[in-house]
Order: sequence, then structure tokens, then C-alpha cells
Amino acid sequence: MYNSVTQRWESLPSMNTPRNLCSGAFMDKKFYVLEGTGGVGNDATVLTCGEEYDLELKMWTRIPNMSPPRNGTDGQAEMPAAAGAPPLVAVVVNNQLYATDHADMAVRKYDEARNSWFTIGRFPKRAVSMNGWGLAFRACGDRLIVIGSPTASGLSFIELNSWVPREGHPQWDLLSRKRLGNCL
Repeated sequence: MYNSVTQRWESLPSMNTPRNLCSGAFMDKKFYVLEGTGGVGNDATVLTCGEEYDLELKMWTRIPNMSPPRNGTDGQAEMPAAAGAPPLVAVVVNNQLYATDHADMAVRKYDEARNSWFTIGRFPKRAVSMNGWGLAFRACGDRLIVIGSPTASGLSFIELNSWVPREGHPQWDLLSRKRLGNCL
């Protein structure tokens, strides 16, 4: 982990469950790692557990069934690793953790006390992807940002949309649209 005060890298202990293609975010002064793939080759599956790293204790704690539901699953059943892109996770206002599901275009919010996710709405209709690849979801200040391209529908531009999380369903603002050039 990089310490911006000392400008040095620090090695962390190994997680309880080795993984790659995972998402990570800081929340409540802890670092969370969600999903990812475990196993090798045909045995690789999408992991449903998360892990929490306590910066003070310098220790990982496994969190069972922390995955956001995706691709029509409940977030608890393991899926083959080839089922799609990893979840897109961001942390924003008031230490709230958000995730997206490319299959149903849902935006979900994490309830830390209940270790569960609930759907708060959908992301912009034109922010499509290829099984989750080609879509970006980030936090910027107090906003959630979705970057996507409706290229699957034959259109060739990319859009940047944002929403400030509040009560109610997401109301996305189109911040920018840029035409994509031809490339070989």
C-alpha cells in the first residue's frame, strides 16, 4: 500500500483468499476488496466473499457473501470466471459503497450493518457494454461517474454521465459526449 505522507510503499499481509480481477475501495478507514476470481484455468470461479483490511490492526478479515448480486444471481452462488467483467465499485459521499451490474444496468448500495446490497436505480440507458467490459464506474468528489459507449447499437461515441447520490432514484446528468474516431 502506498503511503502518500512518507512517499513509500508498504507490503500488506496476504489476504485470506487469493484473488485477481477484484475491486477495492476505502470505507470507514478500512480497505475493502470485493469479488475477483479464484482458482486456475477451468476451475476459476468468481469469488463471492469480500475482505476487509484494518489499517490499525494490520489484519485481513474475510466477509462471506459480500458480493453485489449480478447477472441474475443473489451474490452468494459462485459463477464461472468467464461469466463477465468484475463488478464496478466506487466509494462516495458519507462513506457509502456503490456497485453496478452490467447485466441489468442496476446501481446498488451496500448496507454495511446487514452485509447486503439493495438496488437504488439504473445507470444511464446508453452506457452499454460487452458483458461488463468497456464500462467505467467511479467516484469523483460527491458524484458517481459512469463512462460508456453505445457502440453495440452501431453508434460511435462515448458518454460521461454523473449523479450526486441523494434519496430517490438516480437522475443522471450528461456531462460530455465525444465522437469516437476510426482505428485499425
